[in-house]
Amino acid sequence: MGKIATRAGIATLAFLALAVTSCASQKATGGGSGSADGDGVKTGPGVTDTTITVSILTDFTGPYASLGKSLTQAQQLYFEQVNAAGGVCGRKYEVVVRDHGYDTQKAMAAYTELAPRSAAIPQFIGSPMVTALKQRIEDDKLLTIPMAWATSLLGARAIQVTGTTYDLDMINGVSFLVEEKGIKKGDKIGHLYFEGDYGESSLNGSKYAAEKLGLEIVEQKIKATDQDMSAQVAAFKAAGVKAILVSVGPRQAASLVGGAAQAGLNVPFVGSNSSYAPQLLGLPVKDALLKNFYIMTAGAPISMKLPVMEKLAADYRAKYPDDTLDNSIPSGWSAAMIVDTAIKKACEAKDLTREGILNAHRSQTTFDPGLGTPMDFTSPSRPASRASYVLKPDEKALGGTVVLKEPFVSELAEGYEVPVG
Repeated sequence: MGKIATRAGIATLAFLALAVTSCASQKATGGGSGSADGDGVKTGPGVTDTTITVSILTDFTGPYASLGKSLTQAQQLYFEQVNAAGGVCGRKYEVVVRDHGYDTQKAMAAYTELAPRSAAIPQFIGSPMVTALKQRIEDDKLLTIPMAWATSLLGARAIQVTGTTYDLDMINGVSFLVEEKGIKKGDKIGHLYFEGDYGESSLNGSKYAAEKLGLEIVEQKIKATDQDMSAQVAAFKAAGVKAILVSVGPRQAASLVGGAAQAGLNVPFVGSNSSYAPQLLGLPVKDALLKNFYIMTAGAPISMKLPVMEKLAADYRAKYPDDTLDNSIPSGWSAAMIVDTAIKKACEAKDLTREGILNAHRSQTTFDPGLGTPMDFTSPSRPASRASYVLKPDEKALGGTVVLKEPFVSELAEGYEVPVG
């Protein structure tokens, strides 16, 4: 996830690290030789005759602490419910959790520790972290679901980027600005983005759309550690931008939108899927967000009236009554379901080796968990979807957002050749 956008330079959004206790045993799980257990099912790493170990590499102490908490709790809830219903393939899931704090070296160390005893990784936060491990994950044939949507992650059979990539969301976002927010040929659009895979992937999309539509992109690149966006606001205002694209984290997005309001820069902001957190609506920047901020995402918000979504919201609230409901909950749930579905299909084929799990996963032309846009998993080199929702912050809505525009694929996104790797 290269970044997530919002935690307005405020300690309230720095959310304390969640001390999640791993429910997995510390013994290494075997089956690496692909031998068959007593039930005739071939097994691989992370699979014994009684357990299937899945590992979560998340961020509880870095810039995506709130995201990591919601994603992880949603996935723990999912696997707990599967176990309560009898498990899968005569086995129960064990879930191991590690916090890398959005630090690449810590993420690599955690992967080195957990990969040998994991059947799959249903959550791995961070484009830089997954990119650094991309070849190892591919060589290990370890099904991994990154909570990141950079195009650099495409092309590996073992890595499944869910939904759209950042560039497609930005292409759809620029099209939305032109079609519905009065942006026209010759206008300047600002783009605030993080350095690295997340920001660069987003920028590729905005530049492509701008070139096709006769717009000019005014770039402002920042580091993930930058928190005060005053200089960027001043630069955008001096350039006379008519809209601003936002591909950073919540802290930076809040600083940008709040600073723009103070500076009298009254323009629409279109954020990447990682640029918003509902906690921002508890900050002074709330009114500016409600007025001018839009979010592009492939996933339906938790406020959407879908049967599966409503049950998930109720179950999550019952399990974690003191925690905020946000849109990373269905993201985490869906990713857990992707792994579980692949393992169930692999079990049917009596092959729980890593190759068997990957074969089962990549056989799916239409995966639809009832939580948003269906996805096609057959090609590692193509995004699972090209359709984006437009969401709008709403303080009264569950999860802090509502659907402004149903998922759509712009004409530009249809014809865009997504770069791979």
